Amino acid sequence: MTKLPILLIGAGGHARACIDVIEYESRFSVAGLVGLPDEVGTQLLGYPVLGTDTDLPALLRKCSHAFVAVGQIKTPERRIRIFTVLEQHRCSFPVIVSPYAYVSPHASLGHGTIVMHGAVVNAGAVVGCNCIINTRALVEHSATVGDHCHISTGAILNGDVKIGEGSFVGSGSVIKERVSLGKCCVVGMGISVRHDLKDHASLPTHNFVERKK
Repeated sequence: MTKLPILLIGAGGHARACIDVIEYESRFSVAGLVGLPDEVGTQLLGYPVLGTDTDLPALLRKCSHAFVAVGQIKTPERRIRIFTVLEQHRCSFPVIVSPYAYVSPHASLGHGTIVMHGAVVNAGAVVGCNCIINTRALVEHSATVGDHCHISTGAILNGDVKIGEGSFVGSGSVIKERVSLGKCCVVGMGISVRHDLKDHASLPTHNFVERKK
């Protein structure tokens, strides 16, 4: 089976995780990456960083499949901006699913979304476009995740949860069943969310160990 070439936009830590999933899924071959000026000419996991954002038009003429491989924590703005530029170039945005993840045939994933190793998306769940369902995250039955969201490592969205567009749910956090988060909310690591949150709400991580000086 011939693998289709795909261009990754981003050359940092999240790009490493994306490459690993893409390699195991075996549908695409990474043609190269788009990174920062000081990353051009380097390699990431053996794949070349071919250029910067200014080189995108020329690179996309050679490779019609593209993927946003930039991470998201505090704000989705950079991922949204890149996604919008790629849409303007009429790129093909595949859905990438690790063979070590489980996505129910009764669930829905929007284009440009990635489901990482060990994640579960259960029956009736709807995940929007350009989302990250990170390693070992759980999106339970009938939950809804809006476009441009990052559900981080080990996070749990219980049944009928609704996550607004552009929101971030931190590692190990738990959203109670039927709770809704508005647009562009930020839930820190290890938070238990039991009540609805309005747009742009922020729940910073409150349990931490200060490093010794």
